[in-house]
Amino acid sequence: MAAGAASGGSATTDTYKEARTWLLMPAWVVLLFLSLAPVAMMLIYSFLTKEFRGGVIWEFSFAAYDQFFCDRGLFGDEGCTFEWTYMTIFWRSIWQAGAATLLSLAIGFPTAYFIATRPENVRPLWVFLITIPYWVNLLIRTVSMKFLLRDKGPLNDFLMSIGLIDSPLHIINTNFAVQLGLFYSYLPFMVLPIYAAVERYNFSLSEAAADLYASKFTTLWRILLPAVKPGVIAGCILVFVPSLGSFLAPDLLGGAKNFMIGSLIEEQFKGNAGNWPFGAAASMILLSLVLVILLIFARQQAKAEKAEG
Repeated sequence: MAAGAASGGSATTDTYKEARTWLLMPAWVVLLFLSLAPVAMMLIYSFLTKEFRGGVIWEFSFAAYDQFFCDRGLFGDEGCTFEWTYMTIFWRSIWQAGAATLLSLAIGFPTAYFIATRPENVRPLWVFLITIPYWVNLLIRTVSMKFLLRDKGPLNDFLMSIGLIDSPLHIINTNFAVQLGLFYSYLPFMVLPIYAAVERYNFSLSEAAADLYASKFTTLWRILLPAVKPGVIAGCILVFVPSLGSFLAPDLLGGAKNFMIGSLIEEQFKGNAGNWPFGAAASMILLSLVLVILLIFARQQAKAEKAEG
């Protein structure tokens, strides 16, 4: 290595070059069998034919995708007219996930900033407090929220006891309840990436901006936010993507009127009445939508980094 550095070559060496393939093998096996194989299986199932009693028949067709995009009448013998039912569910899922992401950002950013600006010896305690509720299973937490928000639940009892309301607020089976459930489920995914970004932020930049008579809002908008933008983007992705495919919060808190795409997919694989190819097709459409969103974020990030460079 010294000889390489002295001769003007690279001073770095790949010590494990010979064993690189074998060292990466466990990661490739996990990626193949836990990520790529299930996706490939769902892709294949989406082109199969539904079996009457559940399951699939190994006859390839586009019937599942046709069902998703086309309305062919009660008996399926009419021409294709665009099926708005599933598009409506997709749109509802997008805006519900978007609303939950914005709510998480509105609460998560100040929380992350507060934690990152505490003394270094107490920051782990604050992070610990943020993550404690999420040691409990998501299903149990969602059911607990349903109990809390119901018409005769603790929240309405408290508000009525202090005279703030005269009759119970109807929160369960509303869009607001679904957004609360998604927000509560994925808030730490927003807080932690932003906290990591703010913790690395050089606060002397804010002090310099204050010395130049910049207002607090200007410092936040022009100095702090651009510096922690990668953490904000990561947090938004980590909240939006799982919220888009969530089915527990819509099922338990939203009811039938607030059906989301995750609930639609889940219904297709339950019992003998399910339609596995249609569920697989809806899953692949959802996956394609998520990939498009991630590619847009990645492209915007690449453009921003190129402009800064």
